[in-house]
Amino acid sequence: MTPTVIVIGGGGHAKVVTESLKLQLADIIGFTDIKNKQGDTVLGVPYLGSDEQIYRYPPDRVMLVNGLGSVADATNRRTLFEMFKRAGYRFATVVHPAAVVSPHAELGEGVQVMAGAVIQAGTVVGPNTIVNTNATLDHDCRVGAHVHLAPGATVCGGVSVGDCAHVGAGATVLQGLSIGTGSVVGAGAVVTRSVPPGKVVVGVPAREWSKG
Repeated sequence: MTPTVIVIGGGGHAKVVTESLKLQLADIIGFTDIKNKQGDTVLGVPYLGSDEQIYRYPPDRVMLVNGLGSVADATNRRTLFEMFKRAGYRFATVVHPAAVVSPHAELGEGVQVMAGAVIQAGTVVGPNTIVNTNATLDHDCRVGAHVHLAPGATVCGGVSVGDCAHVGAGATVLQGLSIGTGSVVGAGAVVTRSVPPGKVVVGVPAREWSKG
């Protein structure tokens, strides 16, 4: 049974998840956005108003989809998720039909798996995480909450990714390493050793980035 959903956000990521929902034949009531988008639609889905409009719909009658993307910083996406969870709402898990997810993988609440992504057996993905277009999670990975694996990221087997981390587009994390909470792996980087929490690494091989 497909859920009745509201998409939060009207930008680029909201468009991608809305398309996935339409392919799943979900019943989409509309989308909300803090910007005035009166009269606008996202792939034909109507604008409902600001996020406050969600409270018109009882939590037991509707599920939410987090349409906010994240580029390096997951703060806004995490805040939105936690705010509506406290109000009793549930977030739908969205898996594009062109993604491959092992039946032996586990996806947390509100996880979004985009077209071409692959999640292998034994991997666990925490809530509100994005596994973006063509990203790959190999076997037995542990991915925390509010993580973004950007398009084309490759995470090899047995990797641990902490909460709110970001693995950039086309980056590669080699087998058995850990990416610390809140850390950022730059686009195209190749991570050959574990990254401590809160660090930014770039390059091939990846090294800690410093503004100086």
